[in-house]
Amino acid sequence: MKPAAPVAPPRATIVIAAYNAETTLERALRSAFAQTVPVEVVVVDDASQDGTADLAEQLCRGTPRATVLRQPCNAGPAAARNRAIEAATAPWIAVLDADDHMAPDRIARLADEAEAGALDCLADDLYMVTEDDPAATARRLWSPDDFGRMQITLAFFADANTHGSRGQRGELGFIKPLMRRAFLQENGLRYAEDLRLAEDYILYARALAAGAAFRLVDPRGYFAVYRENSLSGCHSTDDLGALVQADRRLLSTPGLDRSARTAIRRHCREVHKEWVWRRMIDAVRARDLRSMAALWLSPPAVSAALLGKLLEQAWLRGRRRLGLGRRES
Repeated sequence: MKPAAPVAPPRATIVIAAYNAETTLERALRSAFAQTVPVEVVVVDDASQDGTADLAEQLCRGTPRATVLRQPCNAGPAAARNRAIEAATAPWIAVLDADDHMAPDRIARLADEAEAGALDCLADDLYMVTEDDPAATARRLWSPDDFGRMQITLAFFADANTHGSRGQRGELGFIKPLMRRAFLQENGLRYAEDLRLAEDYILYARALAAGAAFRLVDPRGYFAVYRENSLSGCHSTDDLGALVQADRRLLSTPGLDRSARTAIRRHCREVHKEWVWRRMIDAVRARDLRSMAALWLSPPAVSAALLGKLLEQAWLRGRRRLGLGRRES
């Protein structure tokens, strides 16, 4: 009897955190299964309220190196991804959102380049698509034109994530890099489970602070499906506060150079402005005069931004009362 051919080890573990993703998970999984190199797939259902977990079990049943894990309670995408990373065995980690999908050769192309360049993280520019045209290539996250390759520093990355620096949803925190699992392990890097906003940004920033060789390249076939109600587009007052604290912890990292500290402070300040504005709205709704007053003790740049927001709202309301607002034709 002829011995069975040896099974090639997986090049990467594709991590899929899924919450109420019953309508999109099959497309994501099939794009993972279709990769041209051997991969391992770990799906973590984050206590979905629909049929996501059962669908994942059905699609992965009988598929080599496909695992479905279930969270006992909803703990957010960071916790779900961390659980998948703990279960991973391949040398590379690739995160795939449950509503996105990939070209069949994406992992092969990224892994080849990352290994040849001795990189710790390799990200490709994303195609930004909608459900109406999920394979469109006209719109990209970072650059409308090919730029080849660029090395990413912590200062550049923090600035590239400052709100408004790249227009609507253009920040680099949305990238999905191939990450060297050994580098994550050696540096104790995991997603911050107290974050439900910008947990990707903080992980990549911490990797850069730890000395990661990080490169960004032209698109290799990640299709990010944009939705108005996506988790990344919806965040609470507490989410913003947690991100401010995460930036402050990042600033305490030993050995950061001046340019990195300046960029992180700038990012933190912009998030802080949004956080204080949200807190003011909450305080006004609750008629909490003490909280309203306390917000004016924020740093000068934040207080100035708050004053500007309040003046803008007063001006807009005055125009509406005078009948000067926009009228529908």
